[in-house]
Amino acid sequence: MSPSTLYRLSLWGSAFLGLSLLPSCLSAKAPAAEIALAQEGAAHQEEQRESAPAAQSADTLAAAGAVGVVSPALAPPPPPPSGPVAPAPLKREAKAGKVAPGHAREASAKFEPEPRSEKGNTFEAQQPHTFTVTREDALSTFAADVDTASYTLARRYLNQGSLPPPAAVRVEEFVNYFSYRYAPPAQGAFTVHLEGAPSPFTEGRHFLRVGVQGKVVSRSQRKPAHLVFLVDTSGSMQSEDKLPLAKEAMKVAVKNLNENDTVALVTYAGSTQDVLPPTPATEVQRIHAAIDGLRSGGGTAMGSGMELAYRHAVKKASAHAVSRVIVLTDGDANIGPNLSADAMLSGIGKYVAEGVTLSTIGFGMGNYRDDLMERLADQGNGNCFYVDSFQEAKKVFEAQLTGTLEVIAKDVKLQVEFNPEAVRRYRLVGYENRDVADRDFRNDKVDAGEIGAGHTVTALYEVELTGEAASLAMVRIRAKAPNGTEAAEQNFPFPRSLVRTSVEAASTDFRFALAVASTADILRASPAAQGWSLAQARALAEGATEGRADRTEFVTLVSRAQALGSTTAERRD
Repeated sequence: MSPSTLYRLSLWGSAFLGLSLLPSCLSAKAPAAEIALAQEGAAHQEEQRESAPAAQSADTLAAAGAVGVVSPALAPPPPPPSGPVAPAPLKREAKAGKVAPGHAREASAKFEPEPRSEKGNTFEAQQPHTFTVTREDALSTFAADVDTASYTLARRYLNQGSLPPPAAVRVEEFVNYFSYRYAPPAQGAFTVHLEGAPSPFTEGRHFLRVGVQGKVVSRSQRKPAHLVFLVDTSGSMQSEDKLPLAKEAMKVAVKNLNENDTVALVTYAGSTQDVLPPTPATEVQRIHAAIDGLRSGGGTAMGSGMELAYRHAVKKASAHAVSRVIVLTDGDANIGPNLSADAMLSGIGKYVAEGVTLSTIGFGMGNYRDDLMERLADQGNGNCFYVDSFQEAKKVFEAQLTGTLEVIAKDVKLQVEFNPEAVRRYRLVGYENRDVADRDFRNDKVDAGEIGAGHTVTALYEVELTGEAASLAMVRIRAKAPNGTEAAEQNFPFPRSLVRTSVEAASTDFRFALAVASTADILRASPAAQGWSLAQARALAEGATEGRADRTEFVTLVSRAQALGSTTAERRD
């Protein structure tokens, strides 16, 4: 062998050795680099807050919630497992319309939500509402929302040892996850419960609560239901918290159906499959056998499966029956070979007009498309849930889904008109992606939220009271009957007499709802919540659990968020 050949071989050997050692070198240096970056971020965090504009971008909000918040001494478990990077998310169009030009909230309305990928999971950031001067704009208008996915997702993050991404936190879904003791209406579809109390966070401010209770329809009284389960059986659904959990959830749903109900089963992966034709719910063994036979593997042609499921559902849709498509997926969708996401979403509209509703049920982490799941549910006049355990599967499929299959009102809009003689400024806490232009409140062509039998909707306002006027506001609800085209409107005055002298004097439901809303506002790094602390929110919740398991669990989660390093941020007006 020639000397030149030996020389070249030695060079190749050195290069190979260097490459083989590179991963271990990087691994050894990574922790030190992360600590250095965290320390640098913590050192500059306050400086950045002071220099940032009041209306922060989604990126700034995410950074404020993530930089310098994990305490190294606590050594939390690793964050939720990551998966493949989610496909490029869709740009969402506001379902209910933007705020009318010229309104005091116009600057906030110009914010363009940007979907964010967090360790493979995709969320859509929303800009929190800012304070509005009542004399400039006395009207606050939004669509009803009874989704709960955001709270369950956040719970999973916390239970796995990390704070939820700020973009994943939607205040209204935290608040509406819990039930409140609102008396049902004596007549009509709704009753409204109003209450207020001084803020425990900021001196001189108050919180006002608007609680809406829908009429209750018993299981025996509701219309026959036809459910089409559309199940994602792609390869990404293999883990125990995905397809296996989804299969158990469907069995819970079947157990709670009536003898006149029917079930169909459609799957999608690389292709779609009719697994079970419409089958009476009483044929439990046949339905269970079809569910047990599901296996995961292949791609994710969601669009093709959606079209097939809707074609099944529309055959059973009528004024005398409930027809609903229920999607069970991790949301990791490449949509399909011949159908874009926008085409799939627009195609849902024609089936909604036929009376078919849609519920999206999310499973798993690592490639979860939260932004797509919420958008699908909005477009399909339904609800968005997330299931992180068998216990949650029972809650969703026993009480929230099968227990409230019957829609009692559609296109439900709420409008609060504040009295400038009593309220100087106000802000709606949450509901950012449910904003409705004030001018569209009585435009019955504008889509809004749907409410099922027994559902509640709770909204909180942070306000600055002024003067001695007896009336604080007028609360209006406008909604259509399930099969109607024209909406009816109800008005509920909000007198000052409903404002308690202290937060301790408020009802336990008020205090707990405020604790939940404030926690969500802190976790999403809302500028309005700077200066608040999770310790205050936890103390408020601890005095309002009433021994209920879900409320006690919430207190534990707040403690966990504190331990993960979520600290009081400085308030900036």
